[in-house]
Amino acid sequence: MGKVYYVSKNVGLGMLVLAVAALATIIALSIAYDKERAKNRGKPGDEATDSTSMPPPPTTPFIPKEPWDHYRLPDSLVPLSYNVTLWPRLEPDARGMFVFTGHSAVVFRCVKETDLIIIHSNKLNLTTFYGHHAKLTGLGKATVPTIQKSWLVVKTEYLVLQLHSRLAVGSLYLLYTEFLGELADDLQGFYRSEYIEDGVKKVVATSQMQATYARKTFPCFDEPAMKAVFNVIIIHDRATVALSNDSVIDGVPVSVTTFEPTERMSTYLLAFIVSDFLSNSLQVRIWARRKAIADRQGDYALSVTGPILQFYEHYYNATYPLSKSDQIALPDFNAGAMENWGLITYRETALLYDPMLSSTGNKERVTTVISHELAHMWFGNLVTLQWWNDLWLNEGFASYVEYLGADYAEPTWNIKDQIILSDVHKVFAVDALASSHPLSRREEEVNNPAEISEMFNTISYSKVRSSDRISYLNTFAFNNTVYTDLWDHLQKAVENTPGMHIPHTVHNIMNHWTLQMGFPVVTIDTRTGSITQKHFLLDPDSVVDRPSQFNYTWFVPIKWMKTGVEQQQYWLLQKTGMAIDWVLANTNVSGYFRVNYDLYNWDRLLSLLSTNHQENGPREAQIIDDTFNLARAKIISTTLALRTTKYLSKERDYIPWDSALRNLDYYILMFDRTEVYGALQAYLKKQIQPLFEHFKTITANWTKVPTKHTDQYNQINAVGYACGMGVEGCRELIKSWYRQWMENPHHNPIHPNLKSTVYCSAIAFGGVEEWDFAWRMFKNATLASEASRLRAAMSCTKAPWLLNRYLEYTLDPTKIRKQDATSTIQYVARNIVGMPLAWNFVRARWGYIFQQYGKGSFSFSNLINGITKRFSSEFELQELKKFKEENLHVGFGSATLALEQAIEKTTANIKWVTENKAHVLKWFTEESK
Repeated sequence: MGKVYYVSKNVGLGMLVLAVAALATIIALSIAYDKERAKNRGKPGDEATDSTSMPPPPTTPFIPKEPWDHYRLPDSLVPLSYNVTLWPRLEPDARGMFVFTGHSAVVFRCVKETDLIIIHSNKLNLTTFYGHHAKLTGLGKATVPTIQKSWLVVKTEYLVLQLHSRLAVGSLYLLYTEFLGELADDLQGFYRSEYIEDGVKKVVATSQMQATYARKTFPCFDEPAMKAVFNVIIIHDRATVALSNDSVIDGVPVSVTTFEPTERMSTYLLAFIVSDFLSNSLQVRIWARRKAIADRQGDYALSVTGPILQFYEHYYNATYPLSKSDQIALPDFNAGAMENWGLITYRETALLYDPMLSSTGNKERVTTVISHELAHMWFGNLVTLQWWNDLWLNEGFASYVEYLGADYAEPTWNIKDQIILSDVHKVFAVDALASSHPLSRREEEVNNPAEISEMFNTISYSKVRSSDRISYLNTFAFNNTVYTDLWDHLQKAVENTPGMHIPHTVHNIMNHWTLQMGFPVVTIDTRTGSITQKHFLLDPDSVVDRPSQFNYTWFVPIKWMKTGVEQQQYWLLQKTGMAIDWVLANTNVSGYFRVNYDLYNWDRLLSLLSTNHQENGPREAQIIDDTFNLARAKIISTTLALRTTKYLSKERDYIPWDSALRNLDYYILMFDRTEVYGALQAYLKKQIQPLFEHFKTITANWTKVPTKHTDQYNQINAVGYACGMGVEGCRELIKSWYRQWMENPHHNPIHPNLKSTVYCSAIAFGGVEEWDFAWRMFKNATLASEASRLRAAMSCTKAPWLLNRYLEYTLDPTKIRKQDATSTIQYVARNIVGMPLAWNFVRARWGYIFQQYGKGSFSFSNLINGITKRFSSEFELQELKKFKEENLHVGFGSATLALEQAIEKTTANIKWVTENKAHVLKWFTEESK
């Protein structure tokens, strides 16, 4: 799961140079894909889930004393294979509960003498055999100790068996369990998804095992290094189909499906699904609701899957490891997608596409998510991380090559040009905080499920680059690795490549990037030739509590041009000097650092923006983003950054426009409740109006679609900001389109590319009639991406009572699906009217929200980030700190770091607004005349 950026055109040897030289692409795209999970056992307001009923925090820290007190398994037992049989019930029992039953037999080897068997088990009712939770037998000549006692440990999620005597080293044993679990709607482990089709309620039994939920399905050694072969049997109704990781051996019509043994794999990659879905092909298949397949919503995904798989076989120099490739779109799914080996699960919005109703953005999302997940079939599944502290080994590489696979499938999109916007700038924003973390953490820092989930963030998805992939994959196929194994293989590649020169060993170069957080700002003084580096922090006054063994210095590979001519790559570790004229460094953002110059050079670069702005969109985007962030860090003046936007009235390219708007959004968030906003709005209106008129002209008065892929995105920017800033004619256009749709709900005149913008604006300009119409269309939508657009748009209303009603809907899964609850709250918070309403809503119901979504959720942290984006006053900072103190007894789970970062960012926002408000008001006032 994840995303990344490709910032070099080099291949072959050049790719290896980049791998060693410029760390910016193998890991942390944040995730872009959402994940929240938790059990829904009570209703809002129930005492069982209310924050006041939670136990108080312990007065002393818990110190593990026994093996079962630790979150990590002992290293005494190694699993070899499992025989797992599962029987999900798709109808409720007499108590109204959906359940599954099953049994499992795991064969394991004893590698260290022990009288304990510790295996993961969570929320399973285990059958007892002679008073014990399992049966133990020996294989071969192994002597079998009897079980003295067995018990379950809730905190660490273990089944523990104490034996009368020790297991023998080298011997094989079989542990048999029988169990019953709830097929709940909590989106974790083996769970239940429901939907309505043709007026009939239907149930799907499906799964999400990453990171620690296989143990909720059957007792298992649930750590990524504990790879084994899985033999799966699923019992199911004869009207349904069963799917798992491998191909079917035997599908008995009456109800039993047996699957081929899997390859040796980790538990988190298992998948089990029972449904009445249909597919649209053989061996490479897209599965979805029957109506979705009938409407051919899976056709596009199928058309790009084959080419992407072929590309990866060539890229990895290894054939696809399995006998089939299934991809399935689920109505309820917390993640964007999950790379289960041979059976990839998706949200419907990430896999289904309707050429008549879906937008270009929807199409691109389907392509890039498929490309990301298929990349994992080799990097992540074939070769797997040893432990979750090295999550970037999985996600970073998949995030990098997802762009390569997507570019192969859709070469006319030039999708690699968007990496700077989608990933580089995104991870810069997080990694420039004092509360960031290194790419690779120590194993002991990542233990419990919440800490594991916290690793699934932008740092892990978006911060690295490339590798000598083939040797690495061949060596560690079907096994596990740590990051140093990758450096070993890169070092061998360097040594075996004639003419390859790097300034130090691969280990030393890469350790500077992976074992310390953050990144540098490189300062070049063209007057003296001095080049220096410094740890870049958005708030230079913040305190970095995490010491660095490298003193926050990096080996920085600098690609640069002088007077418009590309120069030889330059390495920087310590201060150095060279004779130069005017320069642009880090061309195409090929390295993971920001660049500052002397004022003379900045003036030359800003002059280039005005005279040669049609030449290189990524270059302009880089200059704009660097200046705005350097200004926030007090390295250059705020007015220097704002000057980079003056040329935009002449700019038509998407990449620089989007970079500017993303940075100006910070100014909007900081000032849209102050007197600065009027002048800011007037200035943006002046800059955006020519772009609005440009698209009006080239689309023949909005009747055609721009040809170029990125022009379609820039048209969305033009319309959305023109309406928001009050450009004449925009609001009337939006309102007329939406009114036409309201008058004839069966014919929507709005082009799919513009739907999100038009829906939001029309609902913002309208009242209850527009909102209620959107709600009806949302409930009746048969295409997931259309429902998603409407769900976001309904948060745009300016009526507080409608927003409060909408927030209450997020507590009712019959109105807003659980997978969408926290993102809907974030949408409301994005609205200037909705922000305080969402903040009050979350504070009042934190106990319930945390119980539902905060335990082990990958993206629960987004809720805190989303609500606090506008916080910029001392009052809001104190409220945030009070919220933290009042809910220590509840906890924050995977949002713990996000809360600390929210406090840090709010503190920085207060200082920035105080220091810059007068200057910003003066500049916008003068420039808007």
